[in-house]
Amino acid sequence: MKENNQRLAELFRSMADLLSAQRANPYRVRAYRRAADALLAIDEDVATLVERQGLEEIDGIGADLAKKIEEFLETGTVRAYEELKTPLPIEVKNWASLPGLSESLVTYLYFRLGIRTLDDLEKITRSHLLRTLPSFSGSEERLLQAVQERIHARKP
Repeated sequence: MKENNQRLAELFRSMADLLSAQRANPYRVRAYRRAADALLAIDEDVATLVERQGLEEIDGIGADLAKKIEEFLETGTVRAYEELKTPLPIEVKNWASLPGLSESLVTYLYFRLGIRTLDDLEKITRSHLLRTLPSFSGSEERLLQAVQERIHARKP
């Protein structure tokens, strides 16, 4: 009966581990772990709570996590989890060696902002959006120069 609770708790713990490995916001990591604990602590199947719209009554389950639970019950998975466990393409992963970029920032750019190519990376750098991200620690000029060098290096 509480199989959904167990599976969701495992999924949320896995998401927390993946986020932690990517050095994501520690509050976000903790939220997934708290949600997993909360799901295991309730006495009824989470599907029953969804039916009566009582998910947010559970301590540690807010609107965002409630949507993920509903998505899981409808589809058997959570898109955000699939994105987290999908490895970055090698070329994109190598962007972490560019000035000011880290693996976690590259992952964010790729999955959250849809930056898929060096041309995309050049555009976002020119837009000055990177400087608004707390995990960007470099000079936009140095990054732009390095991106342009890589773009030119790959052209025949």
